[in-house]
Amino acid sequence: MANKLLLIEDVEDLGRSGDIVNVRPGYARNFLLPRKFAVVADRSALRMQARLQEQRRLKAIEDRKEAEGSAEKLTGVTVETVVKVDHDGHMYGSVSAQDVAHLLQEKTGIALERRAVQLKHAIKETGTHNLNVKLKEGVTAAITLKIIAEEVKNAPV
Repeated sequence: MANKLLLIEDVEDLGRSGDIVNVRPGYARNFLLPRKFAVVADRSALRMQARLQEQRRLKAIEDRKEAEGSAEKLTGVTVETVVKVDHDGHMYGSVSAQDVAHLLQEKTGIALERRAVQLKHAIKETGTHNLNVKLKEGVTAAITLKIIAEEVKNAPV
């Protein structure tokens, strides 16, 4: 049995503020309601819906302008990282989305969340990689990541 809720906040992969959604009782009881992301969709909540949708529309316009400005700064940016490799050229670790977000923040000053960097799996190979960064309101930016192998100093024989 699903619960009808009115979202007060945007919830990733569920809906935006002002949307009425059907969710399972446990998700509503344990996540949405305690964190005040939603309220039960009764008559009084339905009166709030129009106001929430208008606020969301205005916020979407503002977020889109901000995201487009950030996308201009990020598009074409190349970030580099140096990693340790063994004698065969295999990396000891990997470069994750969190690492890329941190490198971008250092270079551009734009703070990004880990999930904004669209990376299915951590990168385990040196070389040049083209990545996308997903910003608010569906705006994306293309960046380049260069993973450089740390030079191994050979001991004299």
